[in-house]
Amino acid sequence: MSSREISEYFDATESRDTRDDLKHGVELVEGPRIAIDCGCGAGSDIAFLRANGFFVHAFDVELEAITRCGRRFSGDGNVRLSQDSFSSYDYPRASLIVADASLFFCPEDEFSDVWNKINEALLPGGVFVGSFLGPEDTMAGTGFDREAFWPNVLVASEYKVKEWLKPFEVVSFIEHRKSGAAPGGSHHRWHIYSVVARKEFNNAIQATANASAD
Repeated sequence: MSSREISEYFDATESRDTRDDLKHGVELVEGPRIAIDCGCGAGSDIAFLRANGFFVHAFDVELEAITRCGRRFSGDGNVRLSQDSFSSYDYPRASLIVADASLFFCPEDEFSDVWNKINEALLPGGVFVGSFLGPEDTMAGTGFDREAFWPNVLVASEYKVKEWLKPFEVVSFIEHRKSGAAPGGSHHRWHIYSVVARKEFNNAIQATANASAD
């Protein structure tokens, strides 16, 4: 995407309403209120998490996202920002990990390692709130200009997403299909799987043991 298109997208999403999945996920958190916002964009989810008492680690691959959030949360010592990709980020331990409309852009050949890092970063009973791009979405189609927008798009079937979620207790799994105008004004057909899941205790024990061995 061009810098102008990125700015327009951030302008359109900076004050967006908080999704019900994230509200639900916050209600489920029982551990320390520490969250990671993966692909934080203009910071709308950071603002919601801070309003609910979370220390927020947040990263985005786009410098403009980090610059905007740096201004927006200037002086807030409970927000820690980093310009990183999914694969380069050093994930701290957290009780909530948010990856809303951001894992779409994780390169497929990096996803397995990234998913393991997310799993290991979650504390026992930790909550994952995120979304995955379905095969009928505009971005998954042959007509989507990946060179103009984003070269790597991670597309997943319902079966594949549920396979990834096997280490978790799935609290909510919703398939969304709708058409309308994207933030930039172009027509878009959405096909998205939205997930709220809690890391199962046995899996948490194994992840803790693996972390201790490193």
